[in-house]
Amino acid sequence: MNKTRLEAFSDGVLAIIITIMVLEIKVPHGTAWKELIEAGPIFLSYLLSFVYVGIYWGNHHHLLHTVKKISGGIIWANLHLLFWLSLIPFATGWMGENHFERNPVIVYAVLLLFCGFAFAILQMTIERTNPSTERLKNAYKKVMVKTIISVILYPAAVPMAFYNTGISCAFFVIVAMTWIIPDRNLEKVLNEKPAD
Repeated sequence: MNKTRLEAFSDGVLAIIITIMVLEIKVPHGTAWKELIEAGPIFLSYLLSFVYVGIYWGNHHHLLHTVKKISGGIIWANLHLLFWLSLIPFATGWMGENHFERNPVIVYAVLLLFCGFAFAILQMTIERTNPSTERLKNAYKKVMVKTIISVILYPAAVPMAFYNTGISCAFFVIVAMTWIIPDRNLEKVLNEKPAD
């Protein structure tokens, strides 16, 4: 398999995930503003998840730029990531429909944790399969620091949900803000011209 096919498949899955999420937003039956306001939690959970899927899409793109050779391990690590991401519409819908109640927020936090682990596994598999320069190894480390921050805050959101789900959601937003701009360290290293 070549890299282009892997990217195209991944892009297609992520596009379907976003499509499923938006189709879950039901149109209010009435025309009163009250009914639109009541749909607010559903829209907020969609917005949060849309941002997360977008973050994964952008960072996945940058990560795949480092790949020179696709191995079976990379294919399965990529499928592993896509599996967890494909559950986001379910967790998003459940959280929004139930107005960010404790159990849906806990499930969302655990799902984001598994997505974070899956991204780290994909990155480590790519690193092991594709030889890299010292500068590229340093760029990988910078990406991994953000991943470690994520996998610390997601589990911290679980006990917080027993106290206040707003704090848990604040953790989700904090993690999203650290990733909102795709990490360009990998791309910078790949775009550098080799020294003479």
